[in-house]
Amino acid sequence: MYLPTHFKQGNHSELFDLIQNNPLGSVMVIHAGEIIANHIPFELDVSYGELGLLRGHIAKANPLADIMNQPLSAYVIFHADQAYISPSWYEGKQEHHRVVPTWNYRVVHVQGKIRKIADEKYLRGVLARLTRNHEANQETPWKMGDAPTDFIEAQLEKVVAIEIEIESMIGKFKVSQNKSQLDAKNIVNALENSNPEMAESIQKYFPKP
Repeated sequence: MYLPTHFKQGNHSELFDLIQNNPLGSVMVIHAGEIIANHIPFELDVSYGELGLLRGHIAKANPLADIMNQPLSAYVIFHADQAYISPSWYEGKQEHHRVVPTWNYRVVHVQGKIRKIADEKYLRGVLARLTRNHEANQETPWKMGDAPTDFIEAQLEKVVAIEIEIESMIGKFKVSQNKSQLDAKNIVNALENSNPEMAESIQKYFPKP
Protein backbone atom coordinates (compact mmCIF):
# COMPACT_ATOMS: atom_id res chain seq x y z
CA MET A 1 0.00 0.00 0.00
CA TYR A 2 1.30 3.44 -0.91
CA LEU A 3 1.56 5.18 2.45
CA PRO A 4 2.84 8.77 2.72
CA THR A 5 3.94 9.56 6.25
CA HIS A 6 1.18 12.09 6.91
CA PHE A 7 -1.49 9.42 6.23
CA LYS A 8 0.14 6.61 8.24
CA GLN A 9 -1.78 5.42 11.30
CA GLY A 10 -0.03 2.92 13.54
CA ASN A 11 -1.86 3.45 16.82
CA HIS A 12 -3.26 0.04 17.75
CA SER A 13 -6.24 1.47 19.61
CA GLU A 14 -7.27 3.48 16.54
CA LEU A 15 -6.82 0.45 14.27
CA PHE A 16 -8.76 -1.86 16.59
CA ASP A 17 -11.54 0.71 16.82
CA LEU A 18 -11.86 0.91 13.03
CA ILE A 19 -12.06 -2.89 12.71
CA GLN A 20 -14.62 -3.26 15.48
CA ASN A 21 -16.83 -0.55 13.97
CA ASN A 22 -16.39 -1.82 10.39
CA PRO A 23 -16.11 -5.62 10.80
CA LEU A 24 -16.64 -6.67 7.17
CA GLY A 25 -13.16 -7.56 5.93
CA SER A 26 -12.04 -8.14 2.34
CA VAL A 27 -9.93 -11.29 2.67
CA MET A 28 -7.38 -12.34 0.06
CA VAL A 29 -5.19 -15.43 -0.13
CA ILE A 30 -2.97 -16.70 -2.93
CA HIS A 31 -3.34 -20.36 -3.91
CA ALA A 32 -1.89 -22.10 -6.96
CA GLY A 33 -0.94 -18.74 -8.40
CA GLU A 34 -4.45 -17.29 -8.14
CA ILE A 35 -5.95 -14.72 -5.78
CA ILE A 36 -8.98 -15.97 -3.84
CA ALA A 37 -11.03 -13.11 -2.40
CA ASN A 38 -13.90 -13.18 0.10
CA HIS A 39 -15.83 -10.67 2.20
CA ILE A 40 -16.29 -11.84 5.77
CA PRO A 41 -17.65 -10.20 8.93
CA PHE A 42 -15.17 -10.69 11.75
CA GLU A 43 -15.08 -10.64 15.52
CA LEU A 44 -11.87 -9.05 16.83
CA ASP A 45 -10.31 -10.44 20.01
CA VAL A 46 -7.80 -7.80 21.15
CA SER A 47 -6.74 -9.89 24.15
CA TYR A 48 -5.09 -12.54 21.98
CA GLY A 49 -1.33 -12.23 21.54
CA GLU A 50 0.34 -8.95 20.64
CA LEU A 51 -1.95 -7.81 17.82
CA GLY A 52 -5.15 -9.76 18.34
CA LEU A 53 -7.16 -12.44 16.57
CA LEU A 54 -9.95 -12.28 13.98
CA ARG A 55 -12.72 -14.88 14.13
CA GLY A 56 -15.41 -15.55 11.56
CA HIS A 57 -17.03 -18.26 9.47
CA ILE A 58 -17.41 -19.29 5.84
CA ALA A 59 -19.56 -21.75 3.93
CA LYS A 60 -18.06 -25.22 3.59
CA ALA A 61 -18.91 -24.92 -0.11
CA ASN A 62 -16.58 -21.91 -0.37
CA PRO A 63 -13.39 -22.91 -2.24
CA LEU A 64 -11.41 -21.23 0.54
CA ALA A 65 -12.52 -23.96 2.95
CA ASP A 66 -10.91 -26.65 0.80
CA ILE A 67 -7.43 -25.13 0.81
CA MET A 68 -7.12 -24.46 4.55
CA ASN A 69 -5.84 -27.88 5.52
CA GLN A 70 -2.79 -25.96 6.72
CA PRO A 71 -2.47 -22.31 7.74
CA LEU A 72 -2.28 -19.88 4.81
CA SER A 73 -1.05 -16.30 4.65
CA ALA A 74 -4.00 -13.93 4.35
CA TYR A 75 -4.36 -10.22 3.65
CA VAL A 76 -7.44 -8.46 5.00
CA ILE A 77 -8.65 -4.91 4.33
CA PHE A 78 -11.18 -3.14 6.53
CA HIS A 79 -12.83 0.00 5.13
CA ALA A 80 -14.31 2.84 7.18
CA ASP A 81 -15.62 6.25 6.10
CA GLN A 82 -14.78 7.55 2.62
CA ALA A 83 -15.69 10.59 0.56
CA TYR A 84 -15.07 12.34 -2.75
CA ILE A 85 -13.35 15.70 -2.24
CA SER A 86 -14.17 18.41 -4.78
CA PRO A 87 -11.51 20.96 -5.79
CA SER A 88 -14.26 23.56 -5.55
CA TRP A 89 -13.89 23.36 -1.76
CA TYR A 90 -10.27 24.54 -1.83
CA GLU A 91 -9.28 28.15 -1.38
CA GLY A 92 -6.98 27.82 -4.39
CA LYS A 93 -9.94 27.21 -6.68
CA GLN A 94 -10.82 30.89 -6.33
CA GLU A 95 -7.21 32.12 -6.57
CA HIS A 96 -5.27 30.14 -9.19
CA HIS A 97 -7.37 27.07 -10.15
CA ARG A 98 -4.34 24.80 -9.69
CA VAL A 99 -6.34 22.20 -7.77
CA VAL A 100 -7.67 18.71 -8.55
CA PRO A 101 -10.19 16.28 -7.00
CA THR A 102 -9.17 13.56 -4.56
CA TRP A 103 -10.73 10.91 -2.36
CA ASN A 104 -10.56 10.67 1.42
CA TYR A 105 -10.78 7.30 3.19
CA ARG A 106 -9.75 5.32 6.23
CA VAL A 107 -8.61 1.70 5.95
CA VAL A 108 -6.74 -0.89 7.98
CA HIS A 109 -4.62 -3.58 6.30
CA VAL A 110 -4.02 -6.78 8.26
CA GLN A 111 -1.72 -9.70 7.51
CA GLY A 112 -1.77 -13.03 9.28
CA LYS A 113 -2.28 -16.78 9.10
CA ILE A 114 -5.81 -17.97 8.30
CA ARG A 115 -7.01 -21.41 9.38
CA LYS A 116 -10.28 -23.25 9.81
CA ILE A 117 -11.46 -24.56 13.15
CA ALA A 118 -13.44 -27.81 12.87
CA ASP A 119 -15.12 -27.51 16.26
CA GLU A 120 -18.89 -27.03 16.53
CA LYS A 121 -18.72 -25.52 20.02
CA TYR A 122 -16.17 -22.96 18.80
CA LEU A 123 -18.34 -22.23 15.75
CA ARG A 124 -21.44 -21.72 17.89
CA GLY A 125 -19.55 -19.28 20.08
CA VAL A 126 -18.37 -17.24 17.10
CA LEU A 127 -21.87 -17.11 15.59
CA ALA A 128 -23.55 -16.31 18.91
CA ARG A 129 -21.19 -13.40 19.65
CA LEU A 130 -21.41 -11.98 16.14
CA THR A 131 -25.19 -12.16 16.26
CA ARG A 132 -25.41 -10.67 19.74
CA ASN A 133 -23.14 -7.79 18.77
CA HIS A 134 -24.95 -6.90 15.54
CA GLU A 135 -28.45 -7.44 16.90
CA ALA A 136 -27.82 -5.18 19.90
CA ASN A 137 -29.53 -2.16 18.34
CA GLN A 138 -32.64 -4.05 17.24
CA GLU A 139 -35.83 -3.41 19.15
CA THR A 140 -36.19 -7.17 19.67
CA PRO A 141 -32.74 -8.72 19.17
CA TRP A 142 -32.73 -12.05 17.35
CA LYS A 143 -30.77 -14.92 18.89
CA MET A 144 -29.96 -18.39 17.68
CA GLY A 145 -32.36 -19.90 20.20
CA ASP A 146 -35.27 -18.21 18.41
CA ALA A 147 -34.97 -20.64 15.49
CA PRO A 148 -35.94 -24.35 15.68
CA THR A 149 -33.11 -26.56 16.92
CA ASP A 150 -33.15 -28.84 13.87
CA PHE A 151 -32.95 -25.82 11.56
CA ILE A 152 -29.93 -24.38 13.41
CA GLU A 153 -28.23 -27.79 13.37
CA ALA A 154 -28.72 -28.01 9.62
CA GLN A 155 -27.27 -24.51 9.12
CA LEU A 156 -24.25 -25.27 11.30
CA GLU A 157 -23.46 -28.25 9.08
CA LYS A 158 -23.03 -25.86 6.14
CA VAL A 159 -20.39 -23.57 7.67
CA VAL A 160 -16.99 -23.75 9.35
CA ALA A 161 -15.27 -21.38 11.77
CA ILE A 162 -12.10 -19.58 10.72
CA GLU A 163 -9.57 -17.43 12.52
CA ILE A 164 -6.72 -15.16 11.53
CA GLU A 165 -3.87 -14.54 13.96
CA ILE A 166 -2.77 -10.99 13.20
CA GLU A 167 0.94 -10.73 12.46
CA SER A 168 1.07 -7.16 11.16
CA MET A 169 -1.37 -4.29 10.92
CA ILE A 170 -1.23 -0.77 9.52
CA GLY A 171 -3.74 1.96 8.82
CA LYS A 172 -4.03 4.61 6.14
CA PHE A 173 -6.16 7.50 7.34
CA LYS A 174 -6.26 9.86 4.35
CA VAL A 175 -8.37 12.68 5.78
CA SER A 176 -6.92 15.89 4.30
CA GLN A 177 -3.89 16.10 6.61
CA ASN A 178 -1.82 17.35 3.63
CA LYS A 179 -4.10 20.36 3.09
CA SER A 180 -4.05 23.75 4.75
CA GLN A 181 -6.13 24.35 7.85
CA LEU A 182 -8.42 26.60 5.83
CA ASP A 183 -8.95 23.97 3.15
CA ALA A 184 -9.60 21.31 5.80
CA LYS A 185 -12.18 23.56 7.44
CA ASN A 186 -13.87 24.17 4.07
CA ILE A 187 -13.99 20.42 3.40
CA VAL A 188 -15.55 19.79 6.81
CA ASN A 189 -18.18 22.45 6.14
CA ALA A 190 -18.97 20.90 2.76
CA LEU A 191 -19.32 17.39 4.19
CA GLU A 192 -20.95 17.98 7.58
CA ASN A 193 -24.46 17.28 6.25
CA SER A 194 -23.83 14.80 3.43
CA ASN A 195 -21.04 12.80 5.10
CA PRO A 196 -20.78 13.62 8.81
CA GLU A 197 -18.53 10.59 9.46
CA MET A 198 -15.80 11.92 7.18
CA ALA A 199 -16.25 15.47 8.46
CA GLU A 200 -15.71 14.14 11.99
CA SER A 201 -12.61 12.17 10.93
CA ILE A 202 -11.02 15.25 9.35
CA GLN A 203 -11.61 17.22 12.53
CA LYS A 204 -10.24 14.42 14.69
CA TYR A 205 -7.09 13.54 12.75
CA PHE A 206 -6.08 16.83 11.16
CA PRO A 207 -2.72 17.98 12.61
CA LYS A 208 -3.20 20.26 15.58
CA PRO A 209 -1.74 23.77 15.11
